[in-house]
Amino acid sequence: MPQDAAANAAKQATGDVVEHYIGGERCGGSQRSAPVYDPATGQVTKQVLLANAEEVATAIETAEAALPAWRATGLAKRTAIMFKVENIIRTRTPELAAIITSEHGKVLSDAAGEVARGLENVQFCSGLMHHMKGDYLEQAASGVDVHQTRQPVGVVACITPFNFPAMVPLWMITTAIAAGNTVILKPSERDPSAAVWIAEAFAEAGLPPGVLNVVHGDKEAVDEILTNPLVKAVSFVGSTPIAKYIYETSAQNGKRVQALGGAKNHMVVMPDADLDGAADAVVSAAYGSAGERCMAVSVLVTVGDVADPLIEKVADRIGKLTIGPGSDPKSEMGPLITRQALDRVNGYVQGAAAEGATVVVDGTQKEFDGDGFFTGISLVDHVRPGMKVYDEEIFGPVLSVVRVETYEEAVKLINSNQFANGVAVFTRDGKTARQFEFEIEVGMVGVNVPIPVPIGAFSFGGWKNSLFGDTHMYGPESFNFYTRRKLVTTRWPHPSESQINLGFPTH
Repeated sequence: MPQDAAANAAKQATGDVVEHYIGGERCGGSQRSAPVYDPATGQVTKQVLLANAEEVATAIETAEAALPAWRATGLAKRTAIMFKVENIIRTRTPELAAIITSEHGKVLSDAAGEVARGLENVQFCSGLMHHMKGDYLEQAASGVDVHQTRQPVGVVACITPFNFPAMVPLWMITTAIAAGNTVILKPSERDPSAAVWIAEAFAEAGLPPGVLNVVHGDKEAVDEILTNPLVKAVSFVGSTPIAKYIYETSAQNGKRVQALGGAKNHMVVMPDADLDGAADAVVSAAYGSAGERCMAVSVLVTVGDVADPLIEKVADRIGKLTIGPGSDPKSEMGPLITRQALDRVNGYVQGAAAEGATVVVDGTQKEFDGDGFFTGISLVDHVRPGMKVYDEEIFGPVLSVVRVETYEEAVKLINSNQFANGVAVFTRDGKTARQFEFEIEVGMVGVNVPIPVPIGAFSFGGWKNSLFGDTHMYGPESFNFYTRRKLVTTRWPHPSESQINLGFPTH
């Protein structure tokens, strides 16, 4: 879509003020607001309302009021809504992608790809009659039958990040709604418009008012969600410090919680790997979406003597990439989300040499026209644990290279890291790949696949400081999170069989 068309679509879809969406309609009322930027220009394009605690509580009460009717809605009708919402979003993907690009900055093709990955979960949830089935055991004891059902948790809250303003909401809200819950969606205030667009798509598909509500806000809004007794479960994706806060605060208030945190994803390249294929893969995985992905490869681990030729190939590919506005079809990478993010990312690169690393490609020196939040692509060699560029999640287009001599060193390096979201190994040897898969302590593993994000039929989530809680996101585990089991034991005796028995029942 041309740049002007993308801008017009975004403006028509969102207006100059991004309002809340409560009870089936957009609404204002907030006394505070925050600017929303176009990262490609650095200009404020609209304001987003920031809800106070009372406004969040009102939205939660709206969801609570809608819960009895929605949980009583037949699964066939819920399934029909899933099919309709998928069709609406798929048909209008260019419109939604333009909104994402205008507020996040990622290129249009990447935004459309994000929507497509989110729709995988909508497709999965369309089989909710299967996912919501219980179990039945006849004649568990003499004349006694036992059955188990799945029921919704109640009002649930979904707190989503800026880097995937459509995909992550679709990962959460679709399963929650399909399972019979009502939802409070709190998107990032940096790119909030996609959430409202999605909520209205669900309404167009037939979702009743109050089942899905969107509330914008900052910490005040989040804290009301985490402490309000009507909210029974909280889903979150974001940085590790915030994930830990969400997890601890929610648990202290008796809520079910899944909180996905940060990452430091490694890609191991073995001496027998196809170096051209590995170079293509790591450039795509490290620099796509300007590195603002929790599954981006941020550390390239070279084993043996592959480092020099591989780094040369990576550097050559970096020089050929086009950076520019996400709405420009020629752009392969867009800007970062905010000026603060730009300054932080550049700071890691500029400080790497002082820590003893070698900056092979310094993207911070690249110049751009205008005031957009652009940075160039950076490649840093001779990185080791203890350096900030290695230890901390950068969330930008910076790839660090760690050189090791052996496979065992690579495994030890990765297993010692505090994060364990995703990892990949590139090799032609099946024995090495299988050993790596078995030994590595990371939640999602790719073999010759740089970004091992599971397809919609499986679930997404890491280990260690990349996940707080026991349940992964979307797919089968998501239905476990958004439902609770009820066990029913039945017996229909003849009245003549009734008698008093003070002992603990055994049959």
